[in-house]
Amino acid sequence: MDGKPAKGEEGAPRRRQVDPPSVLRVTPTCVLRLDELEWRFSASGGPGGQHVNTSNTRAEVRFDVAGSPSLGPRQRARLLERLGPEVRVVASDERSQLRNRDLALERLRSRLAEALRIETPRRATRPTKAAKERRLEEKRQRSETKRRRQGGGRPRPGDE
Repeated sequence: MDGKPAKGEEGAPRRRQVDPPSVLRVTPTCVLRLDELEWRFSASGGPGGQHVNTSNTRAEVRFDVAGSPSLGPRQRARLLERLGPEVRVVASDERSQLRNRDLALERLRSRLAEALRIETPRRATRPTKAAKERRLEEKRQRSETKRRRQGGGRPRPGDE
C-alpha cells in the first residue's frame, strides 16, 4: 500500500459542498452582487408539450446600471453611455428554468463585459526597409514567373 486511504475509507478526502456564488464576476475589476439583479419568469413558447404550458421556464434578468452600488463612477458612466440605464436579458432556449437562469446570467455577464472593454487605439507603423525589399523581391520573382509562362512570343531584347 502507498499509505493513502482507499475510496470510502475513513480519512479519505471529501469533496466540499460548494455554495452557489453570491456575486457575478463580470471583469477582474467589476463584480456585481446577485441581489442587485431583478428576475422575472414566464411561460416560454416553442417545443415542450404540456410541460411548457404549465411551467415558467423563460428567464428574464434586469440590472439597474444607474442605481447599482457595485459599480465605480467610470464603469457606471461607460455602461450608461453604451447600454443605457437598465440592461435586460432574456433566455428561453432550454426547457429547464435553472438552465435558462444560467444562460441569462452568462449573457448578462458577456454583454456587460463587452460594454466595459476599452479598445486600445491603433498606433500607425511603417514597414521596415527589409520588409519593403522582401515585397519588391517577391514581386520581381512573380513577374519573372509570369513572363516565362508566356513562352511562344518573340524574345525581348536582352533575353537572347
